[in-house]
Amino acid sequence: MLLFIILLAYILGSIPFALMIGKLFFGVDIRDHGSGNPGATNSVRVLGKKAGLLVFAGDALKGFAAASLPIAFHVDADPLFIGFVAVAAHCFPIFAGFKGGKAVATTFGVLLYADLELLAVALGSFVAIILFTKYVALGSLSIAPSLLLYSLLDGSLYQSLLFMAFIPFMFFVHRSNIRNLRDGNEPKINDKTIKNDKITKDSNKNTDIKT
Repeated sequence: MLLFIILLAYILGSIPFALMIGKLFFGVDIRDHGSGNPGATNSVRVLGKKAGLLVFAGDALKGFAAASLPIAFHVDADPLFIGFVAVAAHCFPIFAGFKGGKAVATTFGVLLYADLELLAVALGSFVAIILFTKYVALGSLSIAPSLLLYSLLDGSLYQSLLFMAFIPFMFFVHRSNIRNLRDGNEPKINDKTIKNDKITKDSNKNTDIKT
């Protein structure tokens, strides 16, 4: 049964909400626009705030649902671990050629179910770093180290080991952002040029879109 819920968590995490919303409501493949990332941040950038929030909610729901599987199926497994299977799936989804988002929304969904204190730590770090630096990528990269620091202070060896593994994972999926930060090409949240990436429901009629 444990293998079954791990597989189910992976399938849940693989649901590509950004691709689905982009194609259903805008007729575009979001991977051809903005940063090319099929996640909530790029959805806001390309499809607008409402669509981006819908993507964020869907991606968070995947993590929440996956973390709830051990209780739902009466399996002795840590919801945090099972939830992070969905996080990995979100980044490497079988339904989208193993090219997915960057874990943030799905991680928040997992923590919302598994541990509200950890959610507060992750969300607090994410928001604080973005407000201070104006870079979403740096806010995202701060999540794993903040969780590790909290788990070390809390004395949880299991969580510390889990978040130690989460740090290189997050740095790997954000490698393009790290490269852009190094080269000075990563846009800030107040960068006015980001508006040029936004499309409308009808704008794809006048652009060359790969679908």
